Amino acid sequence: MSFTIALNFEDGITRFIQCNAGEKVLDAAYRQKVNLPMDCSDGVCGTCKCHCASGEYALGDDFIEDALSDDEAQARQVLTCQMVPCSDCVIDVPVAAAQCKTGLTTLDATVRAVDALSATAFELVIDADEPLAFLPGQYVNIQVPGTNQVRAYSFSSLPDNRECRFLIRNVPGGLMSQWLTQRARSGDRLTLSGPMGSFYLRGGERPLLMLAGGTGLAPMLSMLEALAAQGSQRPVTLLYGVTYDIDLVKTARLEAFREALVNFHWLPVVADADSACPQRGYVTAYLNDALLNQGDVDIYLCGPPPMVNAVAATLRERGIDPAGFWYEKFIASQSAAA
Repeated sequence: MSFTIALNFEDGITRFIQCNAGEKVLDAAYRQKVNLPMDCSDGVCGTCKCHCASGEYALGDDFIEDALSDDEAQARQVLTCQMVPCSDCVIDVPVAAAQCKTGLTTLDATVRAVDALSATAFELVIDADEPLAFLPGQYVNIQVPGTNQVRAYSFSSLPDNRECRFLIRNVPGGLMSQWLTQRARSGDRLTLSGPMGSFYLRGGERPLLMLAGGTGLAPMLSMLEALAAQGSQRPVTLLYGVTYDIDLVKTARLEAFREALVNFHWLPVVADADSACPQRGYVTAYLNDALLNQGDVDIYLCGPPPMVNAVAATLRERGIDPAGFWYEKFIASQSAAA
């Protein structure tokens, strides 16, 4: 038996390693040529201290309090030289990947399809040469064919599969948009690097509130796929904001999640005053008391900067401090997510 350990470095790079049953994380990392910070490796110095964001583990008692205090242990700080996973885990490593002699994983893929979902969005479907590990919500850099430029796109599909899907905004004059509309063909080859990002689905039982703006729906779809695969019972509400009715995409997939997730609900919100949608305006107008649950809620927010800023301001004005609040801003034609 082995467990998958996601090492999230402070520069946003994620590296996945396998940890055998009974094996310490530090040993597993070194075995796979990832040099996590360390000095003594005996639970004395505290150099290997990290934070376990999710998963179950044992620490034992072979370390001193100067290296890891009781308060730190309660806050899920861990010493990787002592940590023995009991499940898959996500570990936040407080240094850059390069300092651990690792970096972005690069792999190749083949274009299966490019589908125009609307005038403003594409779905890119690719087959990676090997199954691609990532955390639901993360993104990858894709090199624009024929150039040395890359663009960052969040996965909208389930991890650990060769098939990967992305929702991509159609940016007039955009480098990737021009390639997708004018030159992309089934069978074309692509180079990807990643995965990256601290915007990913965490575990827990609290209600989930997802707020998506435009193609910011992509990471939410990946999270929903993961929740459905887990058979999750968590209450999940998605508010999906767009500018015009024609910008609403993947609605059939969202409807299917009503069957796959017993406590899932979603609402479209359209800014256009002439929209046929019952919910007109911005998602902030629909952040009601029931959804905010007096702050006992995990909020995931992905959209353009004005939307992210407006939601954050609304939460402050209403005195809501969510138990969990993760967000990602995206800007068209940017080479990496903000």
